[in-house]
Amino acid sequence: MTTPMRVAVLGAGSVGREVVRALLERGDDLRAADGSAIVLVGVAVRDVARAAAAGIPEALLTDAPAHLVADPDTDVIVELMGGDEPAYTFIAAALGAGKPVVTANKHVIAHHGAELEAIARRVGTPLRFEAAVGGGIPVLGPIAGDLAANRLEAVRGIVNGTTNVILTAMRRDARPYADVLADAQVAGYAEADPAGDVEGHDAANKLVILVRLAFGQWIEPASIRLAPSAAGGGPGLPGITGVTLPDIEAAGEQGFAIKLVATASRTNRGIAAAVMPSAVSLESALGRTDGVLNRIEVEGSPIGSVAFSGPGAGGAETSSAVLADLIAIARQGGSTWAGLGPASGPDAAVAPQHEDVFVGPSGARYPVIR
Repeated sequence: MTTPMRVAVLGAGSVGREVVRALLERGDDLRAADGSAIVLVGVAVRDVARAAAAGIPEALLTDAPAHLVADPDTDVIVELMGGDEPAYTFIAAALGAGKPVVTANKHVIAHHGAELEAIARRVGTPLRFEAAVGGGIPVLGPIAGDLAANRLEAVRGIVNGTTNVILTAMRRDARPYADVLADAQVAGYAEADPAGDVEGHDAANKLVILVRLAFGQWIEPASIRLAPSAAGGGPGLPGITGVTLPDIEAAGEQGFAIKLVATASRTNRGIAAAVMPSAVSLESALGRTDGVLNRIEVEGSPIGSVAFSGPGAGGAETSSAVLADLIAIARQGGSTWAGLGPASGPDAAVAPQHEDVFVGPSGARYPVIR
């Protein structure tokens, strides 16, 4: 019988809690016929008493994640803490020790992906991060594996549920940004400090990861354009913070919805990348993607166009991707980049050139996507 794979989870928030529950309640169901059994051996949390009260067995709990990373009785580390540090240090340490890592941390992968990939390749241990983009939507694995025979030229999509919830409500309910944001915060769709989402940084991190898998290159997150231009040529406010209700209403009259769209493409100037509110045709699938849903579209040759759509956030939904990565490791699967070669970079992205724009009453210039 195959030796069980001993898993430690760092963090028991909305995603970590669902992963822990699944491992405890459905462990046998998660074992593939050609893979090892997956056994939860530790859970690191900030508040042990609170986690125990929530139903996690106390014998599994610790407030010392570094001990789980270093423990010789753990085989795989699942990092679900979020943020930059100490998550990056724990991931790097685990990989350096030869322990496979599964993470949903788009910030760490976007900002430290080149270093972590180098460690994983040098040691020969898997680093998997399907959950970092698209929540529960399987998109990174298919890009790296199933589409590997293609030369991919462009990727674009709605990759942030918070901003899509807000823009959808503004259009449907004819309410201004500030009011809808407040409601989204009460409903749990937006954080108390929503800057990472509404200013486009979360989507930019996800775009960095998509670029690496689609184009074989790491790009600097800070080089991704986040703000539309004003009518006079000056910069606008980042993300959706400058989108006004009159702009949304005027766009609707012309058959467009305003969506925060992440785009990247190969050009003769380099990788062009941006995360900007865009005027998207209401007749398109992207224009009809509302609420918390995400949609990612990939173009290449010979495949043409392929799209991935589904729930882009939520603890239970995102846990699906985390657990799938664990199963892949238990089956001796490799890293999320599959058989792709080492990536170059990180390099600066260049600003895309838009031939068609919609100018709203506010003066903001929105790239048009039909």
